[in-house]
Amino acid sequence: MTDTTALGPAELAVLLDAVRGSAARLGDTLDGLTDQQAREPSALAGWSRGHVLTHLARSADVYRWLLALARTGAEPGPRADAPALERALREGAGRDAAALVSDVRGSLEGLFDEAAAMPDGRWDTLVAALAGWRHPAWFTLHRARRELETHHVDLNLGRTVADWPADYVAWALDGTVAALAVRGFPVARIEATDLGRSWPIGRGGPTATGPSRDLLAWLAGRGTAAGLHADHPLPTPPSWPLPPAPGWA
Repeated sequence: MTDTTALGPAELAVLLDAVRGSAARLGDTLDGLTDQQAREPSALAGWSRGHVLTHLARSADVYRWLLALARTGAEPGPRADAPALERALREGAGRDAAALVSDVRGSLEGLFDEAAAMPDGRWDTLVAALAGWRHPAWFTLHRARRELETHHVDLNLGRTVADWPADYVAWALDGTVAALAVRGFPVARIEATDLGRSWPIGRGGPTATGPSRDLLAWLAGRGTAAGLHADHPLPTPPSWPLPPAPGWA
């Protein structure tokens, strides 16, 4: 289940360092990105690498906005809604590589600056995702890390699901399985052979067994079930990520 307990200063520091690490690895990948590479298709259907990078920049802006709201108690300007974000994606995807990379770096720096300004007592403040579900401000850092790790793979520039950090994979599996369980996903159990862990989901359906990264890739729509072992055919997972379960009141 999703851990809904508050994070202490030491845990927050570890989480923030993890997000910074994800951002730094992305930055290394983007060094030397060419205009041609920016226009080429990503691993996401219908999206170029420019689309992925624009999405990453605007997502970081959203997370910075949420942290500013939690820190001050007031909205830091108008919030971008779904149509505005879609328009920004469409208009920004065709920029040259230098502009795309600068945008991502600047947005991430703004996010980290806002996180550094957050008083310890404000991290538990509840904020709302655009879809309406609420979470404490510290969960924004988890969302940012998930965004960075997932879309780094989507860029199709050499990083694969095999490169996902082990602690990130374990966290993402914990949250994903909990969310699937409350939605009645027709799988009985997930078993990660490399972690020696298993997660019950439902009373019926197949059991999916395999390496943790392959399991997460399947559940996250970044891989197929071909490399997994199952006693019956595995269903197609729903769109990912899902709102956390049990969530926050």
